[in-house]
Amino acid sequence: MLQLAMIGCGAIGASVLELLADDATLRVGWLLAPRAAHDAARAVLQRYAPEARLLERLDGAKPDLLVECAGHGAIGEHVLPALERGIACAVASVGALAAPGVVERLEAAARAGGTQVQLLSGAIGAIDALSAARIGGLDEVVYTGRKPPRAWKGTPAEAQCDLDGLSAPRRIFAGSALDAARLYPKNANVAATLSLAGLGLERTRVELYADPLERENVHEVRARGAFGSLELTMRGKPLAANPKTSALTVYSVVRALRNRAASVAI
Repeated sequence: MLQLAMIGCGAIGASVLELLADDATLRVGWLLAPRAAHDAARAVLQRYAPEARLLERLDGAKPDLLVECAGHGAIGEHVLPALERGIACAVASVGALAAPGVVERLEAAARAGGTQVQLLSGAIGAIDALSAARIGGLDEVVYTGRKPPRAWKGTPAEAQCDLDGLSAPRRIFAGSALDAARLYPKNANVAATLSLAGLGLERTRVELYADPLERENVHEVRARGAFGSLELTMRGKPLAANPKTSALTVYSVVRALRNRAASVAI
């Protein structure tokens, strides 16, 4: 049985715990959350992982795997120290790696601890094909993201247009994945993931749209290279507890954890 520690018990973390509740191959032994969130986290644990310990920091505990589902700040606070201690980690907030030096710090910490950090694919597919295509050489990777206007609340898009009053699709960003992840960190994890699998943050092109005609999160990827070409369109349903996040993000975390514990993985 794989012993897990999880960071975060928000919309994603709570949904992951629910899906793992009856899995005999995985056990959540620890949940890390800030003190202010402990009452809410305790209620979730009581339902789905009553034996788990609720902590602010991992301290001396050493799980088989530490799973980040908390947001960008958790990388420096929890993931880097765990890697240096030799604890393998899985990271859902891939957009955090757009910040200068974060990838290098993760690599250094994993090497120091003799372990590995896995970046989860989240809301997008074809990451395996894209990273394989990179070996032969990629010429272009373009990502277009379309979400309902409410998904862009609390982002720089609010300064560009009246999100509640949109009657037609509005492009709210066009540029590099580096800038997309910086300006829209809670919405652009997909762009960062595609970049790290393919051409990098500066060469991956991104367009983001607030689209009142959509009720789903739509991800479109185009790539060209020595392998040929790739076109992917995914229409992901938003997570009910957080419209900025695709439900597939939760399933991606659960899939990675089950693969980690499985005798045969795909």
